[in-house]
Amino acid sequence: MKRALLVIDVQNEYFTGQLPVTYPPDSLKNILSAMQMASNQDIPIIVVQHTESEPTSPIFNKSSPAWELYPEIAKQPHNLLIEKTLPGSFTGTELESWLREQAIDTVVIAGYMTQMCCDTTARQAAHLGFSVEFLSDSTGTLAFENEAGSATAEELHRSTLVSQQSFFSKVMSTSDWIDSLSVA
Repeated sequence: MKRALLVIDVQNEYFTGQLPVTYPPDSLKNILSAMQMASNQDIPIIVVQHTESEPTSPIFNKSSPAWELYPEIAKQPHNLLIEKTLPGSFTGTELESWLREQAIDTVVIAGYMTQMCCDTTARQAAHLGFSVEFLSDSTGTLAFENEAGSATAEELHRSTLVSQQSFFSKVMSTSDWIDSLSVA
C-alpha cells in the first residue's frame, strides 16, 4: 500500500472568514499531527486550496486573506499544491495523474469541510479505484441551515462518516491511523 495524505482546504476562511469550523474541536491539531507523521514516514502530502471561480464571491476569493492557507499549514512541507474550483479535488486538477505517476493506491483524507470537499474527494477517489482512509478527527465542519432544513456540525460530521464507512472509505481516528503506520 502506497499512501498520499490529502490536506483539503485548510484555509483562513475556516478560521477567520465566514465559515468557522466548530466540530470536532481539535481537528486542526490532528491535521498537523497527520502531516507530521506523513512527513516522518515519507508519505507524500498534497495540499489542496479552494478558489471560487466567481471573482466577486464573498468566500474563497483569491483577493482575500481568507483564501490563503492557514499559516500553520502553509509552513508544513508538502509535495504538491493543488488549486481547485469545485468540491472534488480531482475535478479539473492534476491530482489523479500525479497520484498515478507516484504509484499511489491509497489516499488519506484530512481537512475541511467533512460533508462537502472531503466527502466529494473521497467518493471521487473510490470511483477512480483508489483506497481511501478518512480521518474522522482530522476533518471538520460547521452547522448549516438552509431551505432544506438545519443540522448541527456534529450531525453533519457524524452522518458523513457513517456514509463514508458504509462504502467508500475506511474511517479512522488520527491516532489509530498513526498507530497503523507504526506497525506496518
